[in-house]
Amino acid sequence: MEQAPTLETVCQALQALYNNPDTTGKEKASVWLGELQKSVFAWQIADQLLRCNKSLESCYFAAQTMRTKIQYAFHELPVNSHQSLRESLMEHASKITPETPPVIVTQLSLALADLILQIPTWKGGVVEIIQKFGSNPQQRSFLLEVLTVLPEEINSRSLRLGANRRQEVINELIAACPVVLQLLGVCAESSGEDTRMQARILRVIGSWFSVGAISQDAIINTPLLQAPFEALKKRETPSHLHEAAADCLCTALYSIEDIQKNPSLAQALLEGVLTLTEGYHLSVADEDSDKSINYCRVFTELAEAFLNAIVSSPNQGLGDFRILELILTCIGHHLYEVAEITFNFWYRLSEEMYQKNDVGLNELYKPYVQRLIVALSRHCQLDPDHDTIPDDTGDFGEFRLRVSELIKDVAFIVGSTPCFSQTGNPSWETSEASLFVMTAVAKNILPEEKEIVPKVLECILNLPDTVHIAVRYTSLQLIGELCEWIERNPQYLDPVLRFLLAGLQQPTLASAAANALQSISIQCRDHLTDHFQGLVQIIQAMDTFNLSSDAAIGLLKGTASILARLPHSSIADGLRTLTSFQITQLNKLINEESGPVKQGADNDPTVWLDRLAAIFRYTNPTVTNGQVHPCQAVIQEVWVVLSQACNKYQSDVRITERCCRCIRFAIRCLGKNSATLLTPLVTQMVQLYQVHQHSCFLYLGSILTDEYGSEAGCVPGLLDMLQAFCGPTFKILEEHNGLRNHPDTVDDLFRLCLRFIQRCPVPFLQSAMCKPLLCCAIAACSLDHKDANASVMKFLTDFIKYSREKEDREDFELRHSLIKQLLCNHGQALVHAIINACIYCLPTYMVTDVADVVHELLLFDRPTFCVLLETTLKALPTESNGNAVTATHKQLTDFHKALTSSESLKQTSHTLRDFSRLYR
Repeated sequence: MEQAPTLETVCQALQALYNNPDTTGKEKASVWLGELQKSVFAWQIADQLLRCNKSLESCYFAAQTMRTKIQYAFHELPVNSHQSLRESLMEHASKITPETPPVIVTQLSLALADLILQIPTWKGGVVEIIQKFGSNPQQRSFLLEVLTVLPEEINSRSLRLGANRRQEVINELIAACPVVLQLLGVCAESSGEDTRMQARILRVIGSWFSVGAISQDAIINTPLLQAPFEALKKRETPSHLHEAAADCLCTALYSIEDIQKNPSLAQALLEGVLTLTEGYHLSVADEDSDKSINYCRVFTELAEAFLNAIVSSPNQGLGDFRILELILTCIGHHLYEVAEITFNFWYRLSEEMYQKNDVGLNELYKPYVQRLIVALSRHCQLDPDHDTIPDDTGDFGEFRLRVSELIKDVAFIVGSTPCFSQTGNPSWETSEASLFVMTAVAKNILPEEKEIVPKVLECILNLPDTVHIAVRYTSLQLIGELCEWIERNPQYLDPVLRFLLAGLQQPTLASAAANALQSISIQCRDHLTDHFQGLVQIIQAMDTFNLSSDAAIGLLKGTASILARLPHSSIADGLRTLTSFQITQLNKLINEESGPVKQGADNDPTVWLDRLAAIFRYTNPTVTNGQVHPCQAVIQEVWVVLSQACNKYQSDVRITERCCRCIRFAIRCLGKNSATLLTPLVTQMVQLYQVHQHSCFLYLGSILTDEYGSEAGCVPGLLDMLQAFCGPTFKILEEHNGLRNHPDTVDDLFRLCLRFIQRCPVPFLQSAMCKPLLCCAIAACSLDHKDANASVMKFLTDFIKYSREKEDREDFELRHSLIKQLLCNHGQALVHAIINACIYCLPTYMVTDVADVVHELLLFDRPTFCVLLETTLKALPTESNGNAVTATHKQLTDFHKALTSSESLKQTSHTLRDFSRLYR
């Protein structure tokens, strides 16, 4: 937008957006208004629209525009215009009345809060707005909204205030806290029966607690601290106030993470929460699940806040075990959604207990964990009228999966064997739930256990035909999880296999039986070589079973793992048998003149490619040097068909990826014995990549380089492959937003480069592609795609590290010299890229990978890194609009000193993370 539109034009566009029945007209108006909001003219237009106050739509658009401009484009304004914007916004806010639509109030509240945060010269902004709006009861709702959103916006990612400004704002809030609490006290006294106002007050308190702006001394003996407890105690409290009170207490509890620093507040909150038990029971009696959930959230937050005390001083002081009773009371609620709220506490408790590894401590918690498991088993019971297998999807299915994970985590406290017992209740749903709980701990059962497991197994293997289908289904899952115990007790193998085979022949049980058979086959493969032919017969007939594709592949995995244990003379025939059916079907599709391939259609070859990949992946016979690989001839035959598939489906990335995956596992199966495939494979990959830049070809190239990069005779061909890949790859990555639009290509390209550095560093470093690839890696440092960035950083880390690796002393000097020259030319660009990536582009959790690169640079040449880092830091902006310092000179100096003197990777990582927060 090159010039400012008239107000009339904007109003016409808004009229078209909201009232034009013509869809095309609405879309055009929406696009045009979106462009207006991005333009610098939006500031003035929004201000004018608010002054005119023509319609609800125009005022909402104006308020929302003002908020987004302040939030995302504040840098557009010169510093000398800040005061006029501030005055204008305050003027608009002063016109708010109780009749002003809430959507407009919210947008103006956010705009004013974000403005206070982004103008560091606006000192005492909170006190100023309280003085301006606090005395007018008509405007208190707006004022409370601003006071609620102001702390919430401090950590807004879009504002990127930086650690210094954030701390400055929090200090201002702490200073203003007495004035705010005084205002809230006045509002509370005058609220009477106005529960909406009471809820607003509680939201402000919670918001200020969330940033640590309320000290225990300021609130400890005030009615404001008692307000949320009073609201939660009253049976007649309306839902909106009940929820606001629960939110307020949850935030207060979360804010006192270090209860030792806030002992008085911690004690007051503990005593207050313990008085809410009756309220919880009344909510259960009233069948008010929303209120029950609120109580459970508060109880759980209390338990999490006091977790360290509970573990370090069990049932003493703040480690009061009444907290555990509160949690278990919620676990007993008839709704599993309530019980689920407590799960994170139990996860954290089990982690603490596992770290302490204290048998005496475990004994103290054992009764509570036993009660937890019994309650969870009850929650996992299916409805008595449920007449099919358990559904792993849906809310209840997902809940059961989370229960399974939780039981696995806490089982060590009570021991796995006590969890592994049959219930005395004869109902099928209780039995099925008990079997489900046993499934969670079956892998932890000791092989020597000879009392309970045999009894359970005997019961399962002798289930009557009339037993409920869900019991049989969960029994199959349990047998799969018992695979390690069965391996050590092979006398059960034959009856177990018969039980699984019977399951395969029942359509609703077939997939569960196949999954269990996969687990048994892989774990017990050494015992099952005599059963190989029987399994082959099952596989040949498996498409007559009602198997999911994953279960079918699982059967192939299990059978292939047994195949690898057969005598070498039998492996080739066995592999040919396993692959023949898949190859026949694949050949049939390749030779058909079919139309476009749709996923899951009859002409989709991926089902056969996936099955072949599974066979090759799990067929890993032991081959000694000099032996002919027993799979070589069969894979040579299969390669012909795979090559044809690559050609036929070359334009379809989904199918091409499956082809490459299949070839990858075939190569891994053969290892160095796949050399005969190398030349035709590389030739075909390079040809196809020139036409279709599917990144899976780059990934397959990394597999080949990993296998053959250390073979001198293969290196020239691999380098030719790399060069052929680079042209098309650089072309798409150099497009506008090329790196961001093609993260898979970046990921696979630098996996390939990494293999060259690891397998044949000197030829790679001497090649013409090394320099442009290094420059590409430097450019990709800022890419915030997790996998792609990790591959780039791993490549850069190993690139630098190989200047120090001395295993191969013959080429060490040459390697060191080549890398030193490249870093001499590109080191400044690299340091600049990784520091800027840390502070502007990458989320905090990704900084660890960057630290690996920095650590290697320090080990390579610390003095040079000191100079490069100093140059980079001098180029960083130290001030933003309005003189908000992002990093002071002292902080930059301290960071330089800390990073350049770092001796460990952990120290380097922490230093980078702390520094990056100054700019976020």
